[in-house]
Amino acid sequence: MTATPVGPKRVAVVINPIKADADLARDAIIIGCRKGGLPDPVFFETEEDDPGFSMTRRALEEGFDLVLAAGGDGTVRAVAETLVDGDVPMGLLPLGTGNLLARNIGADLGDPHRNVDIALFGAERAIDMATFRLELADGTVQDHAFCVMGGAGFDAQIMTDTKDELKKLVGWAAYGEAGVRHLFAPPRWARFRIDDGEWQSRRVRSVMAANCGILTAGMILVPQAKINDGVLDLVVMSPRSTLEWALMAAKVVFRQRRDLPVIEFFAGKKVRVEFHEPIESQVDGDGTGLITGFESEILPGVLSVRVPPSQAD
Repeated sequence: MTATPVGPKRVAVVINPIKADADLARDAIIIGCRKGGLPDPVFFETEEDDPGFSMTRRALEEGFDLVLAAGGDGTVRAVAETLVDGDVPMGLLPLGTGNLLARNIGADLGDPHRNVDIALFGAERAIDMATFRLELADGTVQDHAFCVMGGAGFDAQIMTDTKDELKKLVGWAAYGEAGVRHLFAPPRWARFRIDDGEWQSRRVRSVMAANCGILTAGMILVPQAKINDGVLDLVVMSPRSTLEWALMAAKVVFRQRRDLPVIEFFAGKKVRVEFHEPIESQVDGDGTGLITGFESEILPGVLSVRVPPSQAD
């Protein structure tokens, strides 16, 4: 197990100022730094068109020893992607609805002060990330990296169409309302291959490349996925009827072990997926538009994250 690191000398906080608990997070971080004998943190606010990329680059240029990501999944992904392969670790202050990476490293979403203590003084864990190259319907290409998962289909439709006002009212349950609206959309033809292997074709509702497997409400979508195993998991979902949806939901919610033909799991170092027609996409919960294909490759151990002692390497 990695020893608890000495507290950082200078702490930068990339924070989304419009999140409901942003002010509470600011106070908790300042108090945590002062209690730990550290200088007051410096806050870099995200902007509508930049969830944290330029802010994190500025923190690195100015020589900060630790960068905290205080926001939702978009802010966490921006900070993480910028810190890849560097010497500066990331701490998490989850303020969003999904908080996917935070859930996968055992953060206590109901205790912001404990999360501050872990982010400032917790153990360190080297985790994997994955590249995510999107081939958009307009012929352009976008390059991203993700901590949790990226994909296309039903999952992306939910993320894109969930109402922000409803998320503020009921939290993660708002995704269910969007899910019901897209439950019986027609399947799409897709083909995929793992590690340059043979192509396989399916009529799918969703195809996701996953680095780890825990979703909102603690549901485990990919039981075998581990955040530091150097493996990329591919999830192919193809339910068509109400019964098949119910069986798949029961498998995820109740963690049933038996295999179902409507949800398949594959594993490798890289994957390529192509779609017969444009389809909605998402990366770590953020909609990324209509695509015709994507490629993803695992990046083993490229990011150091502050975690509870039980989650350390």
